[in-house]
Amino acid sequence: MSRKPNSMYREIKGQAYCRREYMGGVPASRITQFEHGTKADYTVRLTLNVVEQCQIRHIALESARISANRLLSKKIGQSGYHLKIRVYPHQVLRENKIATGAGADRISQGMRNAFGKAIGTAARVARDQEIMTVETSRNHFNIAKQALKRAAIKLPSPCYIEVERGLAPAK
Repeated sequence: MSRKPNSMYREIKGQAYCRREYMGGVPASRITQFEHGTKADYTVRLTLNVVEQCQIRHIALESARISANRLLSKKIGQSGYHLKIRVYPHQVLRENKIATGAGADRISQGMRNAFGKAIGTAARVARDQEIMTVETSRNHFNIAKQALKRAAIKLPSPCYIEVERGLAPAK
């Protein structure tokens, strides 16, 4: 069966469902890395924040990470920035699969025992929560901003970019 659209899982409904020790067969998260680049004392920090509360599927987070990291590594290089994903997909999403098509009336059980199987994970995000952060130098500011804009397109909620300039070096 094809994957259902993200609009079915965007809104936060009901209690959190994240205790994996009680459930079997939860698919692994697609996010492979949460940090890229080199940690150093950078002068600019850009943060991508969401406007409204929502659930962001692990596939969308991975897609945003890939698009931002690809642009940053091509234009700046691995040693000129530090990218960090700030949310983790804990929430397990369920789907009650119903057979459709010829003969489905004799196979499908409809809403009987409609708890659903685990199909993926999502991160529950509050209003104005940080999704990802890029630290870089001032001369790479525009490239980092463009990378976060590209990442924001992949996410289900509208996003905005917060900028901190002139950071004091960490000691």
